Amino acid sequence: MKIIKYALAGFLFVIAAYFLFNTFIKEDAMPKVKLTTSYGDIVLELDQENAPISTENFLSYVESGFYNETIFHRVISGFMIQGGGHLEDMTAKDADLEPITNEANNGLRNDRGTVAMARTAYPHSATSQFFINHKDNDFLNFRTNQVEEGWGYAVFGKVTEGMDVVDKIADVQTTAVSYYQDVPVEAIKILKAEVID
Repeated sequence: MKIIKYALAGFLFVIAAYFLFNTFIKEDAMPKVKLTTSYGDIVLELDQENAPISTENFLSYVESGFYNETIFHRVISGFMIQGGGHLEDMTAKDADLEPITNEANNGLRNDRGTVAMARTAYPHSATSQFFINHKDNDFLNFRTNQVEEGWGYAVFGKVTEGMDVVDKIADVQTTAVSYYQDVPVEAIKILKAEVID
């Protein structure tokens, strides 16, 4: 009888250890970043497991303080809000940064509230700029890597708190500044970006 009790206790210990280990691994694979903006806080949960390159890239800019005092410079209601590359006077902060590999083929979709890497027309050109989808944008999803137009935009996380802030930002009045379109009339600052527990 004692042997059965010990075996059962050992089995339960192994099961508990397995679930605890997986929980901690899962938490490590989902780091969180808080964007303190002039419109309120937005918390992002990053998907390190499915988008390791984009997540590491984004975190490196967060941890270096790169995003502090940048703005959401492109805002289109019913589409997305984009930031991470310009200062309040529209000076580009991301002119000489190293681009990363596009991970849009990771299975994550550009649904409302997800965060993705912004880029130029060339698929592998993303650096610091990112956007938060204001609605489901299926046309931004990966379709094929056989042509540049089919690559899509790499999702690497989602908003877990502050979607109401995203909605407020998306509704602001915009204008054109030089050759930039859809620039908020009143600057929307990212005052601070930080990794949180």
